[in-house]
Amino acid sequence: MKTVIVISIALLLGIGLLVAGCAATRGGYASAPYKVVKKDSGIELRDYPKLVLVETSTSPSGDGADGSFNRLFRFITGRNEGSQKISMTTPVFMSGGDTNRSMAFVMPSTLKPTDVPKPSDGAVSIREVPEGRFAVLRFKGGRSSEREMETLSRLKAWISSQGLQSEEAPVYGYFDPPWTPGFLRRNEVMLRIKGGA
Repeated sequence: MKTVIVISIALLLGIGLLVAGCAATRGGYASAPYKVVKKDSGIELRDYPKLVLVETSTSPSGDGADGSFNRLFRFITGRNEGSQKISMTTPVFMSGGDTNRSMAFVMPSTLKPTDVPKPSDGAVSIREVPEGRFAVLRFKGGRSSEREMETLSRLKAWISSQGLQSEEAPVYGYFDPPWTPGFLRRNEVMLRIKGGA
């Protein structure tokens, strides 16, 4: 009986440390700023300011195995024309289809667009995303096209039920490092709302 209690306590402590560690990792990074204007059925309408992204193409799997994540990481760690180091932010944005998928990091809001250095790597570019209103649905789990499609379908149904229209392709935001267990991950799908903000 003592052994069962000790094992149970050890498991609970281990799970507690894992949850705390994941939260601390995510909490250690600034995130793209936004203002929530409505919450309904687990979906948020958010107003985002103009965002500056550093972006590169990635494979359809979007797992970074093609070097896309490393290209962006090298950019923020000084492989740019100013040899400037830039703080990591969350989320990592994924967008596009099977033939033109891209991965992007958001530049910190403290960095003016004119202060973002030019990339040294020709496969990396800087892009501005205009301010606007987005419908956003949060989901858990590892990356999978099935989960992305299921979540996107739910978000589109909600947008339609509200009499709203979306424009542009969906953007997926991934907040956690790959070692984070799926049940603790924060992922989001976003659609720009036509005529919003």
